[in-house]
Amino acid sequence: MSLNKVQEIERTIDAQNQWRSHCINLIASENVVSGRVRKALGSDFGHRYAEGHPGARYYEGTKYIDELEAHVQASVKEIFGCEQADVRAYSGNVANEAVFSRIVKADRPVMVNSTPGGGHISHHKLGSVGKFSKNIVDLPRDESKAGYAMDVPKAVEMIEEIKPAAVILGKSMILLPEPVAELADVCRKHDVFLHYDAAHVFGLIAGGQFQKPLDEGALIMSGSTHKTFFGTQRGVICSNLSDEDFRRFDRGVFPGSTSNHHLDTLASMAIVVEEFKAFGKDYAKAVIDNAKHLAHALKAEGMDVQGEMFGFTESHQVIVSVKEQGGGKDVSRKMNDNNIVCNMNMLPHEPRKNATNPEGLRLGVQEMTRFGMGEAEMKTIAKLIADCVMRDKNVKGDVEAFRNDFQVVKYSFDEGA
Repeated sequence: MSLNKVQEIERTIDAQNQWRSHCINLIASENVVSGRVRKALGSDFGHRYAEGHPGARYYEGTKYIDELEAHVQASVKEIFGCEQADVRAYSGNVANEAVFSRIVKADRPVMVNSTPGGGHISHHKLGSVGKFSKNIVDLPRDESKAGYAMDVPKAVEMIEEIKPAAVILGKSMILLPEPVAELADVCRKHDVFLHYDAAHVFGLIAGGQFQKPLDEGALIMSGSTHKTFFGTQRGVICSNLSDEDFRRFDRGVFPGSTSNHHLDTLASMAIVVEEFKAFGKDYAKAVIDNAKHLAHALKAEGMDVQGEMFGFTESHQVIVSVKEQGGGKDVSRKMNDNNIVCNMNMLPHEPRKNATNPEGLRLGVQEMTRFGMGEAEMKTIAKLIADCVMRDKNVKGDVEAFRNDFQVVKYSFDEGA
C-alpha cells in the first residue's frame, strides 16, 4: 500500500533527525537553523511563484512575498555594507553560475584556485565555469605555506602575462583570507573581473571576522547562506557596482539561472538575517576561536594538523592529514561509524587522481559552535577523534553521551519562542 510506503519514508526522516542529534557534525559546508527558522519552513510560501522583483512581478498574489523578499535584500545590504544584493538564487552554486555566465568568456582564460589547493569543483571544467570556457588556469600556490595560500607575486605575473577575463577567488578548503587587495590593482589595470566566491566564509565575513572582499577590490561577492551563515540553503550575490553595471548579474539570476526562487526558504531567511544582525559578530568570532582550539587540541593529541606555520587556521576549518592512518576515505568512514561526521579532502600536494581517496580530512566547527560548544568541548572532540583514529577505540557511546548535553541552538531567538 502507498500508505505503508509513506510511513516507511516518515520513519526514515525520523531516523535522520534522531541520528544527527547524536552526532558531532564537522562537515564544513553544513550548519543548523534555529527552531524559529525551522518552524517557518513549510508555510504557504512553499507553494507560490514570484518571478521578477518585489513590486515588479510577472505573477499576482505576491504581496507578502514582496514584503519578505524586500526585507531580506535590505538586511543583506546592511549586514555586508554593500550597495547591491540579489537574494533570489536558491543555492551558492546557482548564484555562482549567474555570475560566471556574465564574466567568463570563451575566448579568454579564467584563473581559479586549483582543486588540490582548495578550489571548488564548480570553478573547474566539470563544473559551472566549464560550461562557459575550457580555458581555465590554476592560480599558483605558495609552497612556503604548504600550498594553503596563493603565491601572490607569481599570480600577479601570470595575470600580467595571460590577461584573463576573470579571476575567481574563494575556496571550499579555506584556512586563510584570499589576497583580494593584492590582486585588485593588476586586475583593474588589465580589465580583469575579480570575483570572490565566499560560499564557505560568508558568515565569517558577515560577522566582521574574516576579510572584506568588496572593500578590498572584488567587484562581486557571492555566497551560500547555510555554511558559516547559519540559514536555510540559498545563495546571495553582493556588490558595490552601479545599478546599470549590476543589472547584467541581476539578469544572470533571472531569467538566467532561476525562475521561481524557492520562496519557502526565502521566507525563513527573513528570520535568519535578523538573527545574524543580533548574534552574527559573536557567533563568527566563536567559530574562528573554536577552529583554532580544535586545531591545537588535535595537534596535542598527536595528529598531523596542517598549517602549523601560520597558526593552523583563520577560518572555521581545520585540515588534518591522516595518510598514516589509512587515508581520508577510510578514516572518515571509521569516524562516521562512531557518529563523528566529516569529509575526506585532498591536500595541496596531492595529484588530482587522489580525489576519491585523498590523504586528508576537512573539519568545520560552525555547527557545533551553534549548539553552544566552546574551548573545553573542542578539546573533548579532539580526544574523541584521536581515540577513534589514532587509538582505534570505539567512541560511539561516548560521542552520544557528550552530544546529549548540546541540543539547543544558540545565537538565536529561540529562547522565549
